[in-house]
Amino acid sequence: MTTENIRTYDVIVIGAGPVGENVADRTTAAGLSTVLVESELAGGECSYWACEPSKALLRPALLRADAMHVPGLDPGVKNPLDVEAVLAHRNRMSTDWNDEGQVEWIKSAGIDLLRGHGRLAGEREVSVETPEGDTVRLRARHAVAVCTGSRADLPPLPEIENLRPWTSREATSAQQPPRRLVIVGAGVVGVEMATAWQALGSRVSLLARGDRLLPRLEPFAGELVTERLREAGADVRFGISVVGAERVDDGEVRVTLSDGGEITADEILFATGRAPRSEDIGLDTVGLKPGDWLAADDSLTVTAVPGDWLYAVGDVNRRALFTHQGKYQARIAGAVIACRARGERLDTGRWAPHSGTADIEAVPGVVFTDPEVASVGLTVSQAERTGRAVEVVDYEIGHLAGAVQYRPDYRGRARILFDRDRQVVVGATFVGPGVGELLYSATVAITGEVPVERLWHAVPAFPTISEVWLRLLETRRDS
Repeated sequence: MTTENIRTYDVIVIGAGPVGENVADRTTAAGLSTVLVESELAGGECSYWACEPSKALLRPALLRADAMHVPGLDPGVKNPLDVEAVLAHRNRMSTDWNDEGQVEWIKSAGIDLLRGHGRLAGEREVSVETPEGDTVRLRARHAVAVCTGSRADLPPLPEIENLRPWTSREATSAQQPPRRLVIVGAGVVGVEMATAWQALGSRVSLLARGDRLLPRLEPFAGELVTERLREAGADVRFGISVVGAERVDDGEVRVTLSDGGEITADEILFATGRAPRSEDIGLDTVGLKPGDWLAADDSLTVTAVPGDWLYAVGDVNRRALFTHQGKYQARIAGAVIACRARGERLDTGRWAPHSGTADIEAVPGVVFTDPEVASVGLTVSQAERTGRAVEVVDYEIGHLAGAVQYRPDYRGRARILFDRDRQVVVGATFVGPGVGELLYSATVAITGEVPVERLWHAVPAFPTISEVWLRLLETRRDS
C-alpha cells in the first residue's frame, strides 16, 4: 500500500553528491530550510565510483613509478604491487560503499535527507518515490536545484547489454584485476584506468579513435602519457574504433576493430564520454526534454524555465564536468538562492559573487597518470578558435634542479599562455611527475589577473619544481 504526504521547504536539492551537498550546505547556512533527495548513496559518484577510488588505485602506481627512478630506492620497489593491499586501500577510501559518514555530516549540518527517486512535478514541486513504495510531495518556497550529475555514455553497439561492459563505475570498484583489459576511449577515464590496471598486473589495450591521447589538452600531454604507457607494457593504438563486440560462452570478450583486427579480453571498458542523469527526473513537467543537458547561465539558473526558481548545478549543466568545479558552482548557486530569497539584487559581473566566471576562464584539472598532467585556462588551440592573441612560452621541467631532485631522469614540460594585450596569464599546462601541485598557483595567477611584471616578484623556493615559473618568465624575456 502506498501513502502520500506533502512537505514544504525553502529549498529542494535533487542529488546528494558533492555538488548537491554543497548547495544544501550554503542554503542552510543562509537560514533556508533545505532537503536533499538521493536515490543511491549520499556522497555521490565522486565518493564511490570516481575521484576517491580511482586516485586510491593510482597513488601506489605513481609513487612506485617515481621510487623506481630514485637512487637507493630503485632495487626495493621493482617487485609488483601488492594487489590485495591496493584494492583494500581503495575499498577503505570508498568507505566500502557505505554512506553512513556522509549521512551523519548531512544531519550535523542541519539538512534533511530524503531517500528515494526525485522527479520534478511542476513549478517548485518535486515528487519522491521512496524505497518503501510511498510517495512524498515536496514543495519549495524559493528554489529547486537539480544536481543529478552525469553517467557513462555507452556507444550504440548492437546488444551491448549482453556484453556486460565496464563503465567508470566497474573500473573503479572491481575487486580483482582482469588478466586482459580493453579500454575504449582516449580521455581522462581511459588513460587513468589504463595506468592503474596496467600497474596492477592487467594486460591493457587502449584504443583511441583519434590520433592522440587526451585530445582536449595540449598535444605534448598526450604524447608523454603515451610514451610512458607503452614503456609500462600497455598496447596503445590510434585511429581505431570498435565495430563489434560479444561475450562468448567462456566469459571472454571478443572485440572486432575497424581495421579488421580482433582482440580477445576478459573485460572491456568503454570510456567514451558522459551523458546527463536527466532522463527520469520529470523535466517534461516544466517544459524541458527528458535526457537533455540542462543549460544554465552564470548564476546557475535554468533560463528556459521562467521564474528564476530552477537551478542546474554540476555535471548536469555541462559547463565543466569536474567535481571541484561542480562544488564551485554549488557555492555560487547557494549564494544566488539566498540572495533572491532575501529579495536582494544579484551581483553578476565578471568574477562577482553570483557569477560562475571560472567555468569559462579558469577551469583546473589534473590527470593522474605517469606523468601527471595539470592544466587550467586556455590551450593554444582554444585560443586560436576564440581569436585570442596570446604569447606561448614553453620550458622543459627536467632542466630544473628541483625536478632532478624529485626524479633524476625527470621528463616533463610546461607551457604558459600570456594575453598579448592585457599581459596576464590566460592558460597553463604542466606535464611531469608531481605537477598537480603546481596547478593552484597557475589558477590564482589567472583568476587574479596578476600582471606579468608582478609575477617577477613571486620568488620560487630553490630547489623546487615551482621554479618553473621563474624559468618561464626568463624564457619569455629572453625570446
